[in-house]
Amino acid sequence: MPEKDTRSENYPTLMQAATACVFWTVHLTCLLAIWVGVSWVAVAVCLALYGIRMFAITGGYHRYFSHRSFQTSRPFQFVLALLGCTSAQKGPIWWASHHRHHHKYSDTENDVHSPKVSGLYHAHMGWVLSKQYKHTETALVKDLDRFPELQFLGRLYMLPPILLATATYYLGAGLDNAFPALQTSGPQMLVWGFFVSTVLLYHGTFSINSFTHLIGKQRFNTSDDSRNHWLLALITLGEGWHNNHHRYPGSERQGMYWWEIDMTHYGLVVLSKIGLVWDLRSYPQIIYAEAASNRLAA
Repeated sequence: MPEKDTRSENYPTLMQAATACVFWTVHLTCLLAIWVGVSWVAVAVCLALYGIRMFAITGGYHRYFSHRSFQTSRPFQFVLALLGCTSAQKGPIWWASHHRHHHKYSDTENDVHSPKVSGLYHAHMGWVLSKQYKHTETALVKDLDRFPELQFLGRLYMLPPILLATATYYLGAGLDNAFPALQTSGPQMLVWGFFVSTVLLYHGTFSINSFTHLIGKQRFNTSDDSRNHWLLALITLGEGWHNNHHRYPGSERQGMYWWEIDMTHYGLVVLSKIGLVWDLRSYPQIIYAEAASNRLAA
């Protein structure tokens, strides 16, 4: 009897090991900041790339691709997808499929990342490293799977982060050559602009999966443990109003009132003013009435 070919069985394990290796290498590379030093321009680029990419995740991957809470053109859809890919959180189809699964089964045994069911570590980042969630649930994202350019980004999801990392290196090298007084360099900009920024982005995004189901206040009596937390909303440009979101996922705006700061919403309003996005969906009056009723009953 011929020997059994185990390559197809080993492939997912090997790929998952490679994914974990890359994930932890990105974290460990941040320690190089001790050797490359720091400059105000490197920190500024770090924060700018954090903000731009967080907006691409919250406004693009989450509010547009996962929930279709506003409309845009096909070219700008690709721009949002490409910017989201630079965050090193895979492609928009994969991301949206697992997020839709999360909403369908939130805080049950079938949830992708529930701290209530599977613990804090798994909810925060363990699920990302699990081979169980390597594949896209295409049945949940048929509306996205019909775009070949999104499929392309899904297959080559590591290319945009690599290109961004390369760009940060050459930005630092160029600034060092043209403006040496800034005291930056290629390696310094690479470490701060890409690696530190990406790790902060990872854990900012992951905090919504984990901590907003553990800490904060519940305005609405939803079927899960979703909560609102102002600090997490600031860190994630508005995603911390998570209980609001779970009550009505179709709203582009997640902060319901003026004091619930939602930077992604403000950004999308600006984009709507210049015609890049439109039909921004918001909470209907019945949801505001429910919120008022719950406040009076408390």
